[in-house]
Amino acid sequence: MAFHTDRLGVLTRHLHCNKALSNGRDSFVQFEVQDLTEVEVSKGRSKVDMAGNPITCHVLDTATGKPASSMKLSLHKQTDAGWEELVSKATNSDGRAGQFLSQEAFTKGVYKMFFDTADYFKQQNTKGFYPYVEIVFEIEQPAEHYHIPLLLSPYGYSTYRGS
Repeated sequence: MAFHTDRLGVLTRHLHCNKALSNGRDSFVQFEVQDLTEVEVSKGRSKVDMAGNPITCHVLDTATGKPASSMKLSLHKQTDAGWEELVSKATNSDGRAGQFLSQEAFTKGVYKMFFDTADYFKQQNTKGFYPYVEIVFEIEQPAEHYHIPLLLSPYGYSTYRGS
């Protein structure tokens, strides 16, 4: 088995898999990469078109092993006067959100993605330790695509720069 250390290799290896689900049946989920701007989950609900969609996010509830659907979130940009809220959204049934800004409106600067974890955990009838998560990141190449993933549980979270 070859191991990939570059981001594209890891993404490609992750997306090119056929795995049997642990339900004991012969069903499977197949991930396919059509091209570098579009990822589709066949037999799934999610299709993400990254062309003209410079920033996306995905929230996974690692305690349940499921996407964090209906989580409220907002994108902010740092200005001289403080943080300016640019747009508010909620994740879809697959825990994803996109179309925060047009490519033209996405400029260099410091941004913050705010995740309302208190409301999400309330919807799940769960008590969480973190009432919200803020991920602050700097954009130097606005022509590139930026993906902000959040791996979440009631007592911890993790993130990284996705692609």
